[in-house]
Amino acid sequence: MPQLSVIIITFNEAANIEACLQSVSFADEVLVLDSGSTDRTVELARGLGAVVHVSTDWPGFGPQKNRALELARYPWVLSLDADERVPPALGQQIRAVLLADQGANAAYEIARLTQFCGRWIRHCGWTPDYVLRLFRRDAARFSDDLVHERVLLKQGVPGRLTAPLLHYSYPTPAHYWRKLEQYSQAWAQQRFALGQNTSMARAGLAGVVAFLRSYFFRLGFLDGAMGFAVCAMQAQAAFGKYFALYCLNHKNDISPIPPSV
Repeated sequence: MPQLSVIIITFNEAANIEACLQSVSFADEVLVLDSGSTDRTVELARGLGAVVHVSTDWPGFGPQKNRALELARYPWVLSLDADERVPPALGQQIRAVLLADQGANAAYEIARLTQFCGRWIRHCGWTPDYVLRLFRRDAARFSDDLVHERVLLKQGVPGRLTAPLLHYSYPTPAHYWRKLEQYSQAWAQQRFALGQNTSMARAGLAGVVAFLRSYFFRLGFLDGAMGFAVCAMQAQAAFGKYFALYCLNHKNDISPIPPSV
């Protein structure tokens, strides 16, 4: 069977890393590239047999994952986030792909199921959520995006695995807000560097459209109260990233301090 490397980038993921690594115990190598965690992430990963590298500078999600990819040793690569788990059914499908490695597909998308505040979200545009995570190491690389990076195939189209990858991304609303702030700032900085401008009207419209699309057209209302919460937060996320860009566009347009009375 062709050998498999699992690559994971981490920063302060002590709450997640053990369960993540245990779910991929079938891999030939598990490689963790840490960004200088101040918790027990590195200790826990090494204790479970992972090959751990530490790189304290942060170039962005895409470049960091390419660093991890370069460190992988084996022909097939499965890229995971620390808050994701590979259940047994998906592990079996992955092993079947490796056993049948005859060049039919150089990469595979995996259906991801995301949990929000303890509930699996099955609509809102979150399901089905196919993510390209399994690929031949010589057939792909990650985009250089600072955030929302993606796998770029050199040629061909990916196959699909049907067993879900479990995503425990948002155990509490606080986790969502922290990620929202991080992603909004990174997205805005990237677009600002490319010379993109926006307006407050564009930011507001982005929020409204995001809510209508996810709640009505993507059937978020079928997820009940939690579905409404997800759609409202997606609207906030859409507004937030354009608002962050708007602020960067106008960072030198600051009203003068009024004279003291």
